[in-house]
Amino acid sequence: MLHHINKLIVLLFISVISLFGFEYKLEPKKVSENVWCFFGKLEMPTKANGGNMSNNCYVKTKDSYVLIDSGATFKFAKTAYEEMSKIEELSVSLVINTHEHDDHWLGNSFYKDTFNAKIIGVGLQNKNYKEGDKTRMHHLLAPETLKGTRIVTVDEVVKNVMTITVGDEEFTLIPVGTTAHSPDDIFVYMPKRKVLFSGDIVMNGRITSNRDGSVIGQLKALDMVNNKKWNTLVPGHGYDTSKTATNEFVKYFTLLKKRVLEAVENDVGAGSVTTVVKLEEFKGKPLYDELNSKNIFDAYRELEFYEEE
Repeated sequence: MLHHINKLIVLLFISVISLFGFEYKLEPKKVSENVWCFFGKLEMPTKANGGNMSNNCYVKTKDSYVLIDSGATFKFAKTAYEEMSKIEELSVSLVINTHEHDDHWLGNSFYKDTFNAKIIGVGLQNKNYKEGDKTRMHHLLAPETLKGTRIVTVDEVVKNVMTITVGDEEFTLIPVGTTAHSPDDIFVYMPKRKVLFSGDIVMNGRITSNRDGSVIGQLKALDMVNNKKWNTLVPGHGYDTSKTATNEFVKYFTLLKKRVLEAVENDVGAGSVTTVVKLEEFKGKPLYDELNSKNIFDAYRELEFYEEE
């Protein structure tokens, strides 16, 4: 009976969203001098959360804001900007996208339409998406939530390490150079402030989806991140921005690689690997049930014929 009541409440909530439109409840959190971030929920994108499940950050420069990732919808981006304007009303001159997954960049349309902001990102955004296409969010979120959301072409693609100065702030954009969380990831480092924005090559507090990624590439990317001298690291998902921000992800992928290789060595087949390899150390984390077994299966396919370099 209680289950049915809860289900009815959820359905009623979704109906209200459809009738009156979704409203984001956003609050910027200051993580370093001149840096504020909006932290998404540790869950899948749904109508109920409006796709608010990734982190994006504003950096205040002398004359404008620079944005790292823009969120899942035009409406999300607009709401985030309205909240930032309460701190200081500046234009947004530059938006940097860390990879092609749409929860990180569909908000670009607000910044392009409102400020004609320059969009810097990865080549796969332009290759895989064009004006009028429907992304994952278009199939998951309510039409009212998506109002104004459109695909915007990346103005400049990051192919090599590049350093950009905006006002009095310096940003170094670093491509991983191999498939890590996705086939084309970059992270952003502010050397003077020792702040690093990792995109999804670092998450904490939840299980990742490694559907487009590589275990070996993730470990390489994590080494690249940890070799930078940072005091604050903003993950693509998760709330830990301290010196321990990468620990959970390093442990997850190190154990995933080790245990899958052991399974291969013991002649465990692809059909049985998820019953042998569990990673139960992470069982209490959000999205464990939804994503962990798939990560193990995908890791098996990657590592079945892997030879250590």
